Amino acid sequence: MFIYLCKKIAIPGNTRLKCISWNKTQGFIACGGEDGLLKVLKLETQTDEAKIKGLAAPNNISVTQTLEGHSGFVQVVTWNEQYQKLTTSDQNGLIIVWMLYRGSWYEEMINNRNKSVVRSMSWNADGQKICIVYEDGAVIVGSVDGNRIWGKDLKGSHLCHVAWSSDSKILLFGMANGEIHIYDNQGNFIVKMKLSCLVNLTGAFSIAGIQWYHGTQGYVEPNCPCLAVCYDNGRCQIMRDENDYNPVLIDTGINVVCIQWNCNGSVLAVAGSLKAPSQDKDVSIVQFYTPFGEHLRTLKVPGKEISSLAWEGNGLKIALAVDHYIYFANIRPRYKWGYCSNTVVYAYTRADRPECSVVFWDTKNNEKYVKYVRSLISITTYGDFCVLATKADENQPQYVLVLCNSIGTPLDPKYIDIEPWFVTMTKTHVIAASREAFYVWQYRVAKKLTAMEINQLARTRKEGRERIYHIDDTSSSGSGEGHLDYSRAFEATRDPICAITASDKILLVGRASGIIQRYSLPSVALVQSYTLDCRAYQLSLNCNSSRLAIIDLSGVLTLLDLDPRAAGSAGQPEAGEQLKLERKDVWDLKWAKDNPDLFAMMEKTRMYVFRNLDPEEPIQTSGYICNFEDLEIKSVLLDEILKNPEHPNKDYIINFEIRSLRDSRALIEKVGIEESSQFIEDNPHPRLWRLLAEAALQKLDLQTAEQAFVRCKDYQGIKFVKRLGNLQSESMKQAEVAAYFSRFEEAERMYLDMDRRDLAIGLRIKLGDWFRVLQLLKTGSGDSDDALLEQAHNAIGDYFADRQKWLNAVQYYVQGQNQERLAECYYMLEDYQGLENLANSLPENHKLLPDIAYMFVRVGMCEQAVSAFLKCNRPKDAVDTCVHLNQWNKAVELAKNHNMKEIGSLLARYASHLLEKNKILDAIELYRKANYFFEAAKLMFKIADEESKKRTKPLRVKKLYVLSALLMEQCHEQMQNAQRGKVKEKSSESASALAGMLEEDVLSSTNRFADNAWRGAEAYHFFILAQKQLYKGSVDAALKTALHLRDYEDIIPAVDIYSLLALCACANRAFDTCSKAFVKLESLETLKPEQRQQYEDLALEIFTRYKPKYNKKNDLDDVLESRDGKLPVCVATGAPILEYRFWMCSVCKHCMKANEASHYNACPLCHSTVS
Repeated sequence: MFIYLCKKIAIPGNTRLKCISWNKTQGFIACGGEDGLLKVLKLETQTDEAKIKGLAAPNNISVTQTLEGHSGFVQVVTWNEQYQKLTTSDQNGLIIVWMLYRGSWYEEMINNRNKSVVRSMSWNADGQKICIVYEDGAVIVGSVDGNRIWGKDLKGSHLCHVAWSSDSKILLFGMANGEIHIYDNQGNFIVKMKLSCLVNLTGAFSIAGIQWYHGTQGYVEPNCPCLAVCYDNGRCQIMRDENDYNPVLIDTGINVVCIQWNCNGSVLAVAGSLKAPSQDKDVSIVQFYTPFGEHLRTLKVPGKEISSLAWEGNGLKIALAVDHYIYFANIRPRYKWGYCSNTVVYAYTRADRPECSVVFWDTKNNEKYVKYVRSLISITTYGDFCVLATKADENQPQYVLVLCNSIGTPLDPKYIDIEPWFVTMTKTHVIAASREAFYVWQYRVAKKLTAMEINQLARTRKEGRERIYHIDDTSSSGSGEGHLDYSRAFEATRDPICAITASDKILLVGRASGIIQRYSLPSVALVQSYTLDCRAYQLSLNCNSSRLAIIDLSGVLTLLDLDPRAAGSAGQPEAGEQLKLERKDVWDLKWAKDNPDLFAMMEKTRMYVFRNLDPEEPIQTSGYICNFEDLEIKSVLLDEILKNPEHPNKDYIINFEIRSLRDSRALIEKVGIEESSQFIEDNPHPRLWRLLAEAALQKLDLQTAEQAFVRCKDYQGIKFVKRLGNLQSESMKQAEVAAYFSRFEEAERMYLDMDRRDLAIGLRIKLGDWFRVLQLLKTGSGDSDDALLEQAHNAIGDYFADRQKWLNAVQYYVQGQNQERLAECYYMLEDYQGLENLANSLPENHKLLPDIAYMFVRVGMCEQAVSAFLKCNRPKDAVDTCVHLNQWNKAVELAKNHNMKEIGSLLARYASHLLEKNKILDAIELYRKANYFFEAAKLMFKIADEESKKRTKPLRVKKLYVLSALLMEQCHEQMQNAQRGKVKEKSSESASALAGMLEEDVLSSTNRFADNAWRGAEAYHFFILAQKQLYKGSVDAALKTALHLRDYEDIIPAVDIYSLLALCACANRAFDTCSKAFVKLESLETLKPEQRQQYEDLALEIFTRYKPKYNKKNDLDDVLESRDGKLPVCVATGAPILEYRFWMCSVCKHCMKANEASHYNACPLCHSTVS
């Protein structure tokens, strides 16, 4: 930042001032002093015209009002900006609240305790509460409407300062003895503040100020220090909050009287005095610091004693109360900004976001792109690119240099360990410097890379594209081969870096002692050192690296000649000699890009252009220079832009023409082309020749125009003049010239007047103004217009589609018959009916059909996608779509219809995918839907087996076996149908016999599998039936059913079978059967010894009481044993069927007694309906 005094106002009657305060929203300045002096002033506001011209804010006073009411020395003035109130207090303890009414200030409330004097008053952040502290320890908190909220007497304390926290929950009280006490907002003491800045200090010291920035305009970076405490001895600490144990410590070196934050908490001003070594009197001084303790500037103020200071609302001015004067100083902030390829890049903070908002504002198209960056340090620009330097992480000392293009897209980030205090960039290099070392990165941009180079990007470090150098190293061997070695970079130096700049050829590094070291690029070898009398603040090289401009800390500009001169040439300065130019109060400078002797600089509120060290007459402006080429200076009014950073205005970009350009233009207008060409010959510049060429074109002086275009090397201009020469008609030439100078309306009118509608249409097509093309086409008629009409409709459709106005685009694409873009629009509009209609209207095998089909696939519309694929003869894609959308039955049907063989492998692949995810039931459903019953049955049988081993619910296991068996039955039916179909095709009997034999072979393997499934179902059916019968009391039936279970030991665990059999036999008093069951149980190897013992004990207990005597065989047993084969078993009762008439299930082929069948609607085993 740069600061300079700009105005001095004397207080009438030489009345000494004590305090000053500036209302940040309305701009009123209140100042109080001895003899009850209280004045309210206001500076003139800037007119819109002055703003646009970039003139500095005026310093003239528009409002002055003396407020009468105080009699003693006015000691405290404070504004309530939210409610437009002014609160003042004098040495007698009288407090007055003033209000604004019709442009004047009037007393609203008065209060006087008559006991003590008010030392400090503070409104909270939202202006609702005021806290007043008296010297005797009394504290009063009142509301904005004058009501007292609470009061407290801090006995034995002498208060002198008060401050609110930003959330109004904490109050800080500064004591006369230098302590600071922390209270809550109800007046309860919490703790004393730790004062790190006073460690190891003795003697008496008092608090000069406590200032807590409330974050109204956001913070410079997250967790930024914002609470400043300063003592009269010059010691200061800046804290993140009231309990910060690691604050920023500053020794200002002056006797401090007052401190104040600027509007966004980025600068702390500390006012005080310093004993001048050569004089007896004190010198008034204002020091400026960042929240992190970095010293920015020192401002010396005339007068004996400074008593107070206040910032203007936008931070561009500061008011100082010194003796009986008010001094105003203008501030030129060092904004974080840059300019690259017509884009202004600037950063600002917002209260609602912790990050910095970086705006990339394209001034040509008036478009802006916003990027949010945490902990932004600086913005550096060159050509089309910009580098943002940021902190990588708040907790780690690592930093990032992000290379961006002109719309803020990050292209390449580089992490570095040194803090980038200074960053500069050239066409090929980015250089970042800390105080001790500098890092050089040879960057590359993707658009310039070939495929081969992209592969090499991983090896860029090894190629030495990043290197680091310590400032004290004289050799050129920086660390950079492979891994960057930062060990040397952190070694301290006695002479730190204070500024850097670079061009394509050289790098200059300024040091605090005044030495400037010159390195060659890209080798980074130390070539030379220059010694200056000042410490550089800003360095700037001209376009051919022959001259260096240096602005020092106090704003003095000097120039250094870097070119070595020929030996012995008398009167010429040698390399490194200062040129005879010195200007004061300079805060910005820019060399011309195309002339090494031209530069523009900002001095206070004036811009000077220098040619060969001679200044032109100054221009009044406060803009920042962003570009100087083609004899034109582009300046940007950042002060105005940052008042409303979200809506930058093109009026705030100003172009200034330098004198030679203005003179040439005036000559051409007044004298004529021939005389002007002589002047331009004497003062040649491509821009002046272009000016002459354009003037000659206007007058159709083609010969002069061609010569001028040749002199400014404008090949397109030369071609244009040649083309004009070939035209016969004068009016045609004028129309072409009008088009050349972008006067398109005029050119079109001329073409139409000549009845050349075709040329008018051609002009509009070149401009891309298709709406006008359409209008022109509709005014005439002709066959050739049809193609153009179609083209125009499609171009307008594209215009709307680019802006995502799909509905408008559809109308034009329909007229332009652009089916491809029409499909895209329907898809974006989710108008799938329209898309389906379009697909139906297209002829078969149209190239657009696959695209439409894929659109349907993406939204899961299987049927429409399949019909589109089939229409373009792509059945395989149709099947793939069905598979993708899980429509397997449709997939199988399509595969069969089109004789595709890979459906089996597809199913297998998908099923294995489901099985990997353990979705077995999904796999079964998949196979079932696709009529692959055998695979489905195998999986179902596997589940039934696993469930049976888990010994879960028997009914569930039975159902699973039944399902498996039913799937096998479906499989049999499918195979039989297939064979029958084949038999029909073959007429001969021998063929049918062979088919039957083949069928038998195929079926035999599946039959075995089906039998296993039915056996499992039978086993669990009888197992459940026996238990049901037992619980019902049908013990005889239960025993008969349980006896069947002996055949199923391979399915149901033997323990369960024989335990149930023993139980049923015991209940039926068949102790011989019971005894056999116990014998079997005791002989099982699967039992643990303790289980076997329990069975033995139980058997002993039963058979000591009941003898297992052998019963005579009943009729049933005789029948069972006399027959060759087994009798069918009734699935309803578990008893053998002896009758010749019985019911058989058509599905599972199991039997039931005829008299039982009438009681059932479904088969007891497979649950299929009884027919």
